[in-house]
Amino acid sequence: MPATRTRAARAQAATPPDTAGETGEPPARSPVTLLRAATTIVIVEQPKDWQAAAGQEVVSASDFLDAPGQHAAHGAAVINLCRSYKYLSVGYYCSLLAEARGYAVLPSVKTINDLSRKAIYCLDTSELDHALNQALDDTDGRPMPAEFSMDIHFGVTGYTPLAALARQIFDTFPTPLMRVEFERDDDWKIAAIRVHNVSTLGDSQLGHARAALQAMALAPEPHRTQVKPYRYHIGILHNPKEELPPSNDAALDRFVDVGRQLGLDVTLIERRDFSRLAEFDALFIRETTAINHHTYLFAKKAESEAMVVIDDSMSILRCTNKVYLADLLRRNGIPTPRTYALQAADLGDIGHIEREIGYPMVMKIPDGAFSRGVSKVGNVEEFRQTAQALLGQSALILVQEYMYTDFDWRIGVLNRQAIFASKYFMSRDHWQIAKRDAQGQAQFGAAQAVLLDEVPADLLAHAVAAANLIGDGLYGVDMKMTARGPVVIEVNDNPNIDAGNEDSVLGDELYRIVLRDIVRRLDIAHGLAAS
Repeated sequence: MPATRTRAARAQAATPPDTAGETGEPPARSPVTLLRAATTIVIVEQPKDWQAAAGQEVVSASDFLDAPGQHAAHGAAVINLCRSYKYLSVGYYCSLLAEARGYAVLPSVKTINDLSRKAIYCLDTSELDHALNQALDDTDGRPMPAEFSMDIHFGVTGYTPLAALARQIFDTFPTPLMRVEFERDDDWKIAAIRVHNVSTLGDSQLGHARAALQAMALAPEPHRTQVKPYRYHIGILHNPKEELPPSNDAALDRFVDVGRQLGLDVTLIERRDFSRLAEFDALFIRETTAINHHTYLFAKKAESEAMVVIDDSMSILRCTNKVYLADLLRRNGIPTPRTYALQAADLGDIGHIEREIGYPMVMKIPDGAFSRGVSKVGNVEEFRQTAQALLGQSALILVQEYMYTDFDWRIGVLNRQAIFASKYFMSRDHWQIAKRDAQGQAQFGAAQAVLLDEVPADLLAHAVAAANLIGDGLYGVDMKMTARGPVVIEVNDNPNIDAGNEDSVLGDELYRIVLRDIVRRLDIAHGLAAS
């Protein structure tokens, strides 16, 4: 195993090329570029929280969620000043749907999730701690407390000695309002980064925040670090005890063996190997992903080391929330079942949903997987009872028309191209692929791999188009062929590649396709091939 490489040596490996118009949003923008937008939408929960300035449109969170496309034009910047960004809260959904609607948003869902757990954001603070100690070494012998905090408003602080550090923190975690706590043991370090609630700011603090927003629009852009080539070692994250893993043991063995044939060092790693992740050049996740889970932490850590990552953290964020997906697909003209996003306040008037969709309907929690959190409701009583239960877990849920077919199509997409196709048949005497018993155990219908040439051309085209809205990673697009044509049900990161199922047509070529694409990404990142 090679020696651990520095973050600077991998700086480009985790930075994909700009893909304007391909992911449903503008190319990734630095906070400075975002704040230079000609039009800025400021989202608040209460009108008193922010006073509009020139070039700003203040919109309530509830209006923003309810009225897609009725605000500023595509490409405008969104500053989300909701009072909470807690997972699945109104503030969380404002950033999520702003991204789905093509806006550059501050904070992004990625930043919200990064700051939600210290275990995640501490991955990116080591260099900031170093800068902190350098800055505080220059205090001319003035006594310093053992701990203190600093407010940062749009990258600006009132504490001059740490002004440069405040900007670095903002560039790393682009968030409008935050408080950073510092503590000293042998050295200074960042103890916590907390999002500031705009409603708790006094008049002077609000004035400072408005002035800081104007100042940041004039700040210079950061530059990127160049990289050097090196050998390729790929770590495959898996969980030997997972009940329904995305790749079975035989498939994992094929990845290892085919990797060796290609001259790659492919190693199976587990959760306990987190501390040695930087030994690898690339991370390939073959364990079911989730936001509040170590798989997301692995992806973030790998990206902080500038490794090539499949599934990357942004793909995990986008694919694990069905509300985001529904809005993104609708905005981009992808055919889907008729879908409504429902808030608790909407339960008083569901007549328009009943008229348009009709019973039965399908109701979904946004971040469910393997048919968990998905229910079929057959009448108004079941509708209200199920909705109330699901809304206890999420500020928004999805209501979708019920569309039965004997099987679902699964189209595997990698680097914006279809690589495999399978038919997933419904479980016996059930309306879903997975049927769960009272203990939660799942029984699945049969799976059948199909030649890509045998897939209906329009279905295949819509599958690739849907996946391309998420990114250029590895995705599984679930679709149905209906009387009105193909419809996309959802796009999954971390799709199944099982020996005996998805590889039945291509055999080892399927594993070669995936591994060669990881090599391609590494070659591009290290300057060995053109992008």
